[in-house]
Amino acid sequence: MKATIDSDACVGCGLCPDTCSAVFEMDGDLARVTVEDVPIGEEDACRDAAQNCPVDAIMIDE
Repeated sequence: MKATIDSDACVGCGLCPDTCSAVFEMDGDLARVTVEDVPIGEEDACRDAAQNCPVDAIMIDE
C-alpha cells in the first residue's frame, strides 16, 4: 500500500499526521508522506487519514 498527497490540494490542517504519524508529517505549511510503503499495521490509520482529509488530498494505492 502506498499513500500520496496532492500538495496543490493540501491545506495543511495537520489531521493526517495526527491520525497516522507513521506515514505523514508536516513539512512547513503542508503535509508530506514520509515512507514509500505504508508500514504493516498502519494501513487502517492511513486509510482513516485519507477518509478524514477535509480536502481529499490523500490518495491510497492498495
